[in-house]
Amino acid sequence: METEKNKGKILIIGAGGVATVAAHKCAQLPHIFKDIMIASRTITKCEAIKKDIKKRYGRDIKIAQIDADNVPDLIKLIEDFKPYLVLHLALPYQNLHIMEACVETGVHYIDTANYESPDNPHFEYAQQLAFHDRFKKRGIMALLGSGFDPGVTNVFVAYAQKHLFDEIHYLDILDCNAGSHGQPFATNFNPEINIREVTQVVRHWEEGKWIETPPIMDEKSIHFKFHYPEVGERESYLLYHEELESLVKHVKGLKRARFWMTFSENYLTHIRVLHNIGMTRIDEVEYEGARVVPVKFLKKLLPEPSSLGKNYKGKTVIGNIMTGIKDGKVITRYIYNVCDHEKAYIETGTQAIAYTTGVPAMIGAMMLFTNTWTGEGVFNMEQFDPDPFMEALNIYGLPWHIVEHEPLPEKF
Repeated sequence: METEKNKGKILIIGAGGVATVAAHKCAQLPHIFKDIMIASRTITKCEAIKKDIKKRYGRDIKIAQIDADNVPDLIKLIEDFKPYLVLHLALPYQNLHIMEACVETGVHYIDTANYESPDNPHFEYAQQLAFHDRFKKRGIMALLGSGFDPGVTNVFVAYAQKHLFDEIHYLDILDCNAGSHGQPFATNFNPEINIREVTQVVRHWEEGKWIETPPIMDEKSIHFKFHYPEVGERESYLLYHEELESLVKHVKGLKRARFWMTFSENYLTHIRVLHNIGMTRIDEVEYEGARVVPVKFLKKLLPEPSSLGKNYKGKTVIGNIMTGIKDGKVITRYIYNVCDHEKAYIETGTQAIAYTTGVPAMIGAMMLFTNTWTGEGVFNMEQFDPDPFMEALNIYGLPWHIVEHEPLPEKF
């Protein structure tokens, strides 16, 4: 289906905070994204995005209702709209279904997170990478993980590998949300996905193998205090994140790769209590004759992440600290972005967590629309030239900084 006449058409699946940001950013670039469709199971969310884009930019976008688990319906929607690319910003449970529909229709694919099985919280790219030969045969591209982390963090590594180092030996990705939404307890993106992520066993990569350590709510979890630019010292916890899986394959000379995320004591207390009483379970339990998944029920009780933006204050700081060799000398560099919750809300009506994911999703799509990144098959972000993506981050709302830094300790 990929033709030049379809080049300006993008289908965005999903209507949460990230999709809202991506749709707004696409709408700001009518010379690239000439025809936009938002499709979601909940048509009222699509209608709200359509109305806001019309109000802000005077642009009319199309909307549709779709069950992203239904491959035949996805195929029909794609065949009817004829997009150049499908930007998947719904749930990671649906990655394989949407990729299947893209292969069948011959349309490019982008997402922001790796596939997750609803029944097994195992985070890996394997089942998506298995599509490589089929995408290649159709002459189309799948770009995996075009968010911030994964996404921008991968591009930061590629940029450092190209310009700053001869070899990168040690990589630490640090994700800090120093903002406050005023709620007793809430998650910044889909509660079910967030809780599955933070309650998993932690893994990091060292000397050619994966090392497992306790999850963040365990008293034996690994954490340390780090001084983040503009927001100060925050407790940072070792966590597994999917970009590590691809980066350890593609970074020359890498000896250790870790991912860290900040959590407040309030958040951890809630997670510990919910986990201890079984509310984070992903298996079904019987309740009054019905089968209920506790974490899905919990999701219904928690605030909708897209509703948090209005009262959000503070900033996010996400970046990479990398130590390696340049011209025979050991150096360390820190590449990072600072994003303001209030500024994100003014521009798109969302908070910075959604903004930092939605902007790179749009930029990834732009890389394909402009033939800046080309390929046939399934790819991770660091496999392409980082320079145009890095330039676009500065232009479209996520400026980055590079500073000298001390190496992070080997042990904590």
